[in-house]
Amino acid sequence: MHHTTVLLIELGAVILGLGLVGRLAGRVGMSPIPLYLLCGLAFGHGGLIPLSTSEDFIEVGAEIGVILLLLMLGLEYSASELVTNLRTQYPSGIVDFVLNATPGALAGWALGWGPVGIIALAGITWISSSGVIAKVLTELGRLGNRETPVILGVLVMEDLAMAVYLPLLTALLAGVGLAGAGVTLAIALGTAGVVLYVALRHGRIISRAVSSDNPELLLLVVLGLTLLVAGVAQRLQVSAAVGAFLVGIAISGEVAHSARALLTPLRDLFAAVFFVFFGLSTVPADIPPVLVPALLLAAASLVTKIVTGWYAARRAGIGTKGRLRAGGALVARGEFSIVIAGLAAGAQPGLRPVATAYVLLLVIVGPLAARWTEPAVRRLLDLRRRSAPGDGPAPPPPADTGPATWATRHS
Repeated sequence: MHHTTVLLIELGAVILGLGLVGRLAGRVGMSPIPLYLLCGLAFGHGGLIPLSTSEDFIEVGAEIGVILLLLMLGLEYSASELVTNLRTQYPSGIVDFVLNATPGALAGWALGWGPVGIIALAGITWISSSGVIAKVLTELGRLGNRETPVILGVLVMEDLAMAVYLPLLTALLAGVGLAGAGVTLAIALGTAGVVLYVALRHGRIISRAVSSDNPELLLLVVLGLTLLVAGVAQRLQVSAAVGAFLVGIAISGEVAHSARALLTPLRDLFAAVFFVFFGLSTVPADIPPVLVPALLLAAASLVTKIVTGWYAARRAGIGTKGRLRAGGALVARGEFSIVIAGLAAGAQPGLRPVATAYVLLLVIVGPLAARWTEPAVRRLLDLRRRSAPGDGPAPPPPADTGPATWATRHS
């Protein structure tokens, strides 16, 4: 009875605290993720008020949070949209991988880490935060901009790549060797291929099977199916997160829309618990020694993501201002980086504090970069033109690349 009482008190305090800091983040116009991580640091080992009985419960909640994050991401896309993105965005996906995984791999090598740590840190620096970026684009009113489909295309390529990367990393962590990793990768690719095929050919049948006019039944069926598939995927050495992502892809149409509305509050709750748990697992005293490497890595990632967005937008024929907006929007890191770090933290000492500091930096800088990259670069260029000797007046800035201007220009 005493254990249960303390558990309820601790959970109530944690969830209430998350609600308060989330409200504070909304008022100041920032993502709540860094505040959730800081709450975890405050309540974790070596923090101000360590939790004594609820950590195991929070760990299970964190697992559910990852599964729901990936399920909701899969519900955002249909199988046909994913196939179209694969066909049109793969050059940008390759550039994204090369530019952004390389700094993490080099940093892991410089820190003297083994292959697992190097691969994990490369993944952490590679993957942008779909959740943070989608929220920032909505808040800035850019969902209708011409560069937004390019941004989403890059994010989809990254999410699809996780269906390969996460099983490979899981196999390496399990120490199954090269042959075992190859088998795991083949299973993951085969599973993803089968799910995409079934979703393309028989998506209506699947959606009809889980559909229900009763919201309670729909929630139970979708959530139960997701947890079941995630558990089976984990059993097959394929990431549970990837299994949840594939379930989301297989459900489409009105059913997906209804499921998103029902699952969004659950996702937000358990995702917050997930970020808290990551902070709980990090000793605050471990962060200051890795702050300089994290700062250098964050600075490099800021540049490489802006270049990635510039390249992807240029391929789509978007003007200079839209290219800069696309690059700035891709800077934020978040849920996937934390997922990767959580998987590999036990195998590579020092990875968790580096990842925590790195994500904290870029989840704060990301929204600022999305808002200010384009005007900051434009002002710098204007200053250079004005200060150049013998130059005439600065030429007018290029036309905006929003949908109305673009439509007028091509009408």
